[in-house]
This record gives sequence, C-alpha cells and structure tokens, in this order.
Amino acid sequence: MDIAERAQALALKIRKHKDGIETEEATKNAFVMPFISTVLGYDVFNPAEVIPEFTADVGTKRGEKIDYAIVHNGQVQVLVEAKKINDPLKIEHASQLFRYFAVTNARIAVLTNGQVYQFYTDLDAPNRMDAKPFLVMDFSDIDETLLPELAKLTKEDFDLDSVISAAGELKYIGQLKRILAAQFKEPEDEWVKFLTTRVYEGAFTQRVREQFGPLVSKATRQFLNEQVNDRLKNALGGPDAYVSVSTGAGTDTTPQPEPAVAESPDREDDLVTTEEELEGYRVVRAIVCGEVPAARIAARDTKTYFGVLLDDNNRKPIARLWFNRSKKYLGVFDENKAETRIPITSVEEIYTHADHLRRTVARYVAAPPIAADVVEEPQSTSA
Repeated sequence: MDIAERAQALALKIRKHKDGIETEEATKNAFVMPFISTVLGYDVFNPAEVIPEFTADVGTKRGEKIDYAIVHNGQVQVLVEAKKINDPLKIEHASQLFRYFAVTNARIAVLTNGQVYQFYTDLDAPNRMDAKPFLVMDFSDIDETLLPELAKLTKEDFDLDSVISAAGELKYIGQLKRILAAQFKEPEDEWVKFLTTRVYEGAFTQRVREQFGPLVSKATRQFLNEQVNDRLKNALGGPDAYVSVSTGAGTDTTPQPEPAVAESPDREDDLVTTEEELEGYRVVRAIVCGEVPAARIAARDTKTYFGVLLDDNNRKPIARLWFNRSKKYLGVFDENKAETRIPITSVEEIYTHADHLRRTVARYVAAPPIAADVVEEPQSTSA
C-alpha cells in the first residue's frame, strides 16, 4: 500500500475504536504505535529503529522520558510525545519535547493525541524547537496535500533535508488554511467587514453587519460546494459529463456519454434517471470514497427512489435519494439498517450529513462478509 492507503486504514481504525480508548497508554498502543509502524514503516519492536521511553538527562532534569524516539541510520531523528485521545494538544504540555530537542540530534518533534499529529522543527532558532508546528495531520479529516511531506519521514523514503527546506512554507500555508477554515465556519466581524465593503458602498454599521453576517456564511458554503462539484465534474470528464454508475463491485467507472444505472427489481419501462439524482450520487460517492475505493460505490434507480449501495448489494444501503417528488428527502441508515428520511432542499445539503454516510460505510467494511445481493426493504422513518 502507498502512504495514502496506509493513512486511510489508520483513520478508519481511529474512527472505529476511539470511543473505547480512555487512557494515554491505550492511545499509544491503539493508535500511535500503528502510526509509527504502519504509516511511517518503522519496526516498533526493534530498538534499533524505535526506542520507547527514551531517556536523555537534561541539566538538572534526570530520568525524564520521551514516549518514542525514531532512529534512522543509527541516529535519533524524530521524537514523539503522546497524550490521551481527544485531549487538546497544547504546546505547554510538551516540555519534554522542548528539552530533548536541544540535547539530541533530532530535528523533528511530534506531539500527538493519536488522532492529530503536530510536527515541529527549529525554523525560528537553531536547536530550539519552534512554538508552532510546521505540519498538522488530522486523521479525522486527512489533508491529502500533506501526505507527500509525511512520506519524507517514512523509513523507505526518509529525506530530512527536504522536510526542513519545505517546513517554512508548510508552516505558514497550514496556519493560513486553518484561519480560512475558521472564518468559513464562523466568520469574525473583520472578515465580514472585509468582504462586505467590497460589495456594499454604504457605511459598515451594526445593522449592515447583522444583515451581511448570514450572507457571508451562506455565500461561503455555496462557494465551497460549487468548487467541490466543479472538481467532481472535471474528474468525470468535463462540465457536461455524466457518471457511469457501477453495476457491481470492480466495474469500470470510466465516464461514458450516457449514464448507466443498474436495473432494480421494481424498475419500470418509463423510469427516467435525472441529472439531479446522478449529481446526488456523485456527492455521496465523493463523501464516502475515503472509506472504500470509488469503484465499490454503485447505484440503482427505482420508480420511487435512487439508491446508493456498497458493492451493488441491497444489504449494504448507503443512501436513498427521494427526489421524484415535490419535497426531496435524503434517506440514511442506522446500525440496524433502518432508514430515516431527512428533508433537504438541494443536493448540496447532502454534505451536511457526510459523517453519517461515512459511518454507514465504515460499519459495512468492519462487518463480517454477508451473502450476495438479496432484495430487502429496510424500515423507513422520517426525520
């Protein structure tokens, strides 16, 4: 597996087990050691590669330990300090990292709670760990643009010089992206004013702020959704492309001129698959393709709804798009495969239920194999 596949495998494990982890030691065993071994490729049971409870006396501090030291070419290169899952990562909690960074050969320090990994180096002053990370990897929402940089710390592709040279740019790009994300989620007054004054010529009064605050939030959400949809359309062959819907696991998903939708037992001759249904399918597939390959996401159109399935199996429903009516609904499923219909006004609203859709697919992936397609109708309720 490449690093993206290894990272996604760990992300799935974290989502599946994090609620059952209650201690720092359990966090290290369940998530941090697999990160070092599976993602970075070091043998956690070989002291020549990974030293647990690493000790280096620092001044008057004697016997202090760092959780893990990663060794490459006989030298300690990376220090790792772990906290309990879900604990906030604060730099003041990493005093050992600061002290050990100054007295070892390590140029990289990692502070983690098993899900979020913060990577530090010494950009601001030589041999002194920076107060801010140059790279933050969150396994609840992996930023794939960072994976090539993470790959440079793996055993097989270790390239410290390249990491350090890119760290300065990564540090500021990462901080800017996090600031933008925060503004998009809950815009501050300055951000609202910055945008409002470019479209509104009057004075920026409190009344104007109250009027434009919701407009900025709405415009931001619509902009992001449009960007995602544009990327999907381009990936499918252009702005006017249709998606070729899989009729089974492993089916070729190369875009075709006309949509191909698997027949369903209650399909009728006059059934028409609409572009809105196909767009909803594309959105669902984009949401869950981090859990499974996109080729495993199939679809079946029926007279009453458009179904999205895992492995083209009716026993693995991911979502139902109830679009053939004046009021639209998104059908989602719980652990008992009982369906709940959620009213939506647009296809873009499917994104607001992304976590539920991912959890549904994750349950199917973690469950024992079940028999091939058997038509069954899960119970249905309305939200």
